[in-house]
Amino acid sequence: MSINATLIVQMIVFAILVWFTMKFVWPPITAALDERAKKIADGLSAADKAKADLALANRRVEEQLSSAREDAAKRLADAERLAQSMVEDAKGRAAEEAAKIVAAAKAEAQQESIKAREVLREQVAALAVKGAEQILRKEVNASVHSDLLGRLKAEL
Repeated sequence: MSINATLIVQMIVFAILVWFTMKFVWPPITAALDERAKKIADGLSAADKAKADLALANRRVEEQLSSAREDAAKRLADAERLAQSMVEDAKGRAAEEAAKIVAAAKAEAQQESIKAREVLREQVAALAVKGAEQILRKEVNASVHSDLLGRLKAEL
């Protein structure tokens, strides 16, 4: 292999081509590659941030759901307690009313019993007078013997 002018010219052309590529072609390619790498890195960081935001939002949603569940459970328990107290109050009022009705009925029955005794006493006194009349076969004057009839009523 002989070194001649063609080889030297080819080497010079190759060196010019390398210089031209390094000076004018290579910087836009590296800039485009750097820009693409930066976009990819930004996208990855945005994805990581979005993932973190999603996790935070999920935690907030779970917290709100749990607080809503607790609130609903508290309200339900309060409503049940209120209903139970209303039932107990109604039972108490009903028992009081029943006691009043029973007491009134007892008082009324006692008054009726007293009235019936009085009527019965008067009827017994009248029957006793009639019986005495028939036994004595003479007329007994009620106004004359009112003292006797009063004692008879008191004894009965």
